Amino acid sequence: MKKRNLLLSVVMSALLVTTAAGCGSSGSKSSEAGSGGGTDAGSTDKKNYTVAISQIVEHPSLDATREGFIAALKDAGITEGDNLKLDYNNAQGDQANNLSIAQKIASGKNDLVLGISTGSAQALVQQVKDTPVLFAAVTDPLDAKIVSNLEQPGGNVTGGSDTNPEAVQRLMDFIAESFPNVKNVGIVINEGEPNAIVMAKNAEETLKKHNIKLVRAAVTNTSEVKQAAESLVGRVDALFITLDNTVVDGVDSIIQLANEKHIPFFSSDRDTVEKGAFATVGFKYYDHGYQVGQMAVDILKNGKKPGDMKVTMQEKLDLILNLKAAEAQGITVTDAMKDKVTDKENDIIQ
Repeated sequence: MKKRNLLLSVVMSALLVTTAAGCGSSGSKSSEAGSGGGTDAGSTDKKNYTVAISQIVEHPSLDATREGFIAALKDAGITEGDNLKLDYNNAQGDQANNLSIAQKIASGKNDLVLGISTGSAQALVQQVKDTPVLFAAVTDPLDAKIVSNLEQPGGNVTGGSDTNPEAVQRLMDFIAESFPNVKNVGIVINEGEPNAIVMAKNAEETLKKHNIKLVRAAVTNTSEVKQAAESLVGRVDALFITLDNTVVDGVDSIIQLANEKHIPFFSSDRDTVEKGAFATVGFKYYDHGYQVGQMAVDILKNGKKPGDMKVTMQEKLDLILNLKAAEAQGITVTDAMKDKVTDKENDIIQ
């Protein structure tokens, strides 16, 4: 009996050791998974995340979008260098790079991916099928075929549109009402960018109601922006650009020309106005990125499915004026113009 009890004791001890070792092995696997996006069982339920970002080119609006996105994650406790691994990719304005970046991201292990710009989002949607995909700085996600429904996108894709059709219409109305001598508005445009085409058409239709003509100067890359803008001198009374990544990347040359020739220059984003365009109807791209970042938090921490989240749109629009740019371009800013600005403290740039 003593031998039997001794044998039973040895067997039970062996089982306990084996079980403990098994638990340690399982915890190690969870920790490894955590480094790639899983939950770290050794921590207090702390999860690590991997997020990949594809951005078509670096310029103030897109950079501010990315910064706002990252800030929203940080405010929710998802911080780079702590529990967030961020894979940022810049295509340098090259569509071929855009595609290769999307392919690289698709082959990796990410918890979520973000496309900043229409082209970047399109490439990601084409390549990434099993990971949540968010987009930002996309003008018309329906026309770009990024989603087929704004309220219920379905699948693994959703995000934020960086425009509201009303913004372009209000800006064109402002030009017509405040500049009665303007009969032709020149636009430098890359016809290969879907967002630029949509916005230019909207502007053209609105200007037509005021008997104003939109005159186009086409470019295919940023190096052509200066020459295209110069080709409009003498043919137009004002200049305008859309959320056209190719053109915005070379906008300094348009600002310089507008100042030298005293041509009123209107843009479609606040950042370009802050750089030297006279006016826009818009918002802060940092806020746009932050809003999309909040969507990312809902997906990563709350388990929401992208396909069930409606595409967001910028609702808070205001006229934004740059008074220094007005002086440089020979524009007399009237009280009537200033009265159209709702938030005068923040949206009249001195």
